Amino acid sequence: MGTHRTFIATYIMASGRNGTLYAGSTSNLESRVWKHRTRAFPGFTDENNCTCLAWFEQHALMLDAIRRERRIKKWLRDWKLALIERDNPDWRDLAADWFPEPNWTPGAD
Repeated sequence: MGTHRTFIATYIMASGRNGTLYAGSTSNLESRVWKHRTRAFPGFTDENNCTCLAWFEQHALMLDAIRRERRIKKWLRDWKLALIERDNPDWRDLAADWFPEPNWTPGAD
């Protein structure tokens, strides 16, 4: 399934408004968000319930997305919160309508 969400991106997952934050990068944002939501990645995002896509930006090259992720990971927490607040002041889950059914998986049309 090719969608507008299948692209290279840097993103921030959150446990909720002003909650725990996780910055990452991926070549397929839809699939990566699905993996975070279903807790397919044991570790930080799973343990801290980071299932809300709070922010993302698209990149043309994976190398650019990785560089941006590394920069953001070095930022102070306040800077990350300001980035989210600038683009998503209501802290909406930007992927709330991406997965129409509870048992749906990306690419399984």
